[in-house]
Amino acid sequence: MAPAALRVAGRRLSQHCRAGAPVLLRQMFEPTSCTYTYLLGDRETREAVLIDPVLETAPRDVQLVKELGLRLLYAVNTHCHADHITGSGLLRSLLPGCQSVISRLSGAQADLHIEDGQSIHFGRFVSWMLGPPEGSGPGIIGFKRREG
Repeated sequence: MAPAALRVAGRRLSQHCRAGAPVLLRQMFEPTSCTYTYLLGDRETREAVLIDPVLETAPRDVQLVKELGLRLLYAVNTHCHADHITGSGLLRSLLPGCQSVISRLSGAQADLHIEDGQSIHFGRFVSWMLGPPEGSGPGIIGFKRREG
């Protein structure tokens, strides 16, 4: 799939989001590794977080962040990925102020290492780190978002 098609696919999904919703959401797909990347942003403050970025599509993600007028605070990895190289490092260099985030238990390098129960904030929203889902290994995290 060509890069332009990836951008269009991400935009199509977001066209179906409610215009007045406080959270801006974009789901993007990288076909080689079959990885979904998610961009969440606060429509009011313009602060955002990117979940599971892929190295090859980091330029696409930067372009979308800029097109939407967002300030990316965090590039979050839900775990160490065997199927692709994370785009966190490249995003940090392309978007000053962006910090990489991963579970402390992963053993991976990042600006912020978080543990079960800790949270990250973007705009009016808080995402709490949830420990590994049942049946998965250490270092895998999930998030639950709420206003706050």
